[in-house]
Amino acid sequence: MVVSVSIDGEHRFSKAPVDRIHVREGIGVDGDAHAGATVQHRSRVKRDPSQPNLRQVHLIHAELLDEVNELVHDVRPGTLGENVLTRGLDLLGLPRDTRLRIGDAVLRVTGLRNPCQQIDDARPGLLRLVVGRASDGTIVRRCGVMTVVERSGDISPGDAIVVDLPTGEQVPLEPV
Repeated sequence: MVVSVSIDGEHRFSKAPVDRIHVREGIGVDGDAHAGATVQHRSRVKRDPSQPNLRQVHLIHAELLDEVNELVHDVRPGTLGENVLTRGLDLLGLPRDTRLRIGDAVLRVTGLRNPCQQIDDARPGLLRLVVGRASDGTIVRRCGVMTVVERSGDISPGDAIVVDLPTGEQVPLEPV
C-alpha cells in the first residue's frame, strides 16, 4: 500500500509530503521538478536533453526507512527524494516493465534508482546503508525504483497497489 506521497517543484534532493499527488501519462508528477517527457535530472540533461524520461515517478519501500532509522538516522518520508513511499511490496524484486495500478493511475517500472553522493549530503553516512555489495562483488542498489506513468490518476496515502507482472521473460531491474 501507499504510505506517503511527496513532491517538490524545485530541483532539491528531498521532497515534501502532501495529501495527494496527480500523475500525468508520459510526464510524471504534476508540479514536480522531475516531471517531463524527456530527462529532467540535471546531470542527465547535461549529457543528452533529448533522452526519454525513464525516471518520472520514484518509489521507495518504507521498510528501508525503518531499517536506516533503527541505525540512528532520521529519515522521514520524502527525505530520499521519493514521490511514493510504499509498504509490503518488494519493489526491488520486481522485473522491468511491471505495472503498478494505484487507484486510476498505472505506473510502469523502468529500473532501479542509482543512489549518489546527494544521499550523504542529505544525511551523512546514509549512502553506505542504501548501496552495498553482494557476495560476488556486484553493487546492490536499495534506494527504490523508477517508473513512468502509463495512465494518469491521483495517488494518496492508504491507496492499495496492484502488481501486474509482465508476460514473457522477467528481466531483472538495472539502474536507469
